[in-house]
Amino acid sequence: MEFSSKLLEKAVEEMSHLPGIGKRTALRLVLHLLRQPKHQTQTLAEALLNLRQAIKFCEVCHNISDTSTCDICANGFRDSSLVCVVEDMRDVMAIESTGTYKGHYHVLGGKISPMDGVGPQDLKIDSLVKRVESGIVKELIFALSSTIEGDTTNFYIFRQLKGAEVKVTTIARGIAVGDELEYADEITLGRSIQNRIPFETAIKS
Repeated sequence: MEFSSKLLEKAVEEMSHLPGIGKRTALRLVLHLLRQPKHQTQTLAEALLNLRQAIKFCEVCHNISDTSTCDICANGFRDSSLVCVVEDMRDVMAIESTGTYKGHYHVLGGKISPMDGVGPQDLKIDSLVKRVESGIVKELIFALSSTIEGDTTNFYIFRQLKGAEVKVTTIARGIAVGDELEYADEITLGRSIQNRIPFETAIKS
């Protein structure tokens, strides 16, 4: 692809690094931005810079937040003894959209995947174990995607909690095996949370 401008080429190159964006799509997006009023492009650039510079991660659950403690963890009306373990903030958003869950979350930041070089040490598992050991958490709900990586992560955490006085459940398999949680419809996801089953039952089935 030949460019008439080095500035244009650089912008397209950077845009194409986004997931699902090839060079041609990146070019269309960059040209679209050039056709917009300058202040709109500036507003977008400032929003992205502010995101990178000011974004925080909740000190309790590791969800993305504007403050050191996210709104969910700071909400006194939610059940802090009930913690739903998810991969990332997209899963938090998906579950919250069901309107059926009133507990807290723990965002791992990924799943164990040796093929991708992701081990237990790369995830927020140690802090989850500490939350359970504090005695506040009475039930953990595993809500990772129904994939080999998700099941491996669930089992690893389950083993780490051996002997802990906590009930461990997993969302019902209304979520098809192999499906990513964020793509489940709200009704199915809501029912899966409500109809959760003991994790030991799930690994024996």
